Parts: sequence; C-alpha cells; structure tokens
Amino acid sequence: MTQYLYPQNLKATAILWLWGLRDFAILGVAALLSVVALVQLGWFLPAALTLCYGFLTIRMDDATVLDFLKYAVRYFISTQQYYEWR
Repeated sequence: MTQYLYPQNLKATAILWLWGLRDFAILGVAALLSVVALVQLGWFLPAALTLCYGFLTIRMDDATVLDFLKYAVRYFISTQQYYEWR
C-alpha cells in the first residue's frame, strides 16, 4: 500500500530557507555580481544593495519585511485615518 503525503497548501509559493525561490535566485545572481564588482573594481555599493535586498525580501508567514514597511507607510503616512467623535 502506497501512502502519499501532500503539503497543506498546494498553491503556496516555493520557499527556500527564508526567501521565495525567485528572490533567492535574484540574490544569488546579485551576490555573484557584487563579489565581482568588489574584487575587480573595489566597489562596495553593489554588495550593500544586495544585502539590503536580501533583508527586505525575508519571508515569514507569507509576508516580507518590505510588505510590512509598505503597510506601515500606508497606515501612518499615505492614507487618512477615520475618526468619529461622539
């Protein structure tokens, strides 16, 4: 008798460690280019941008740090809060 085990959510995106698979691929290419730029040209900016992108795309419970920052800016700055005085 063969038993198959399926994940709970079959439509969930693929996740590798703390990043989505697309973000992990982008981080891999960006890290490679950052190392080349650091070794050949002595530029630290691509490495810093890669680290920032890596931090902003950490995924926990289907939300990234960047999503949280977008929600915070939308809540505190860009949208009007509704207040009712009684």
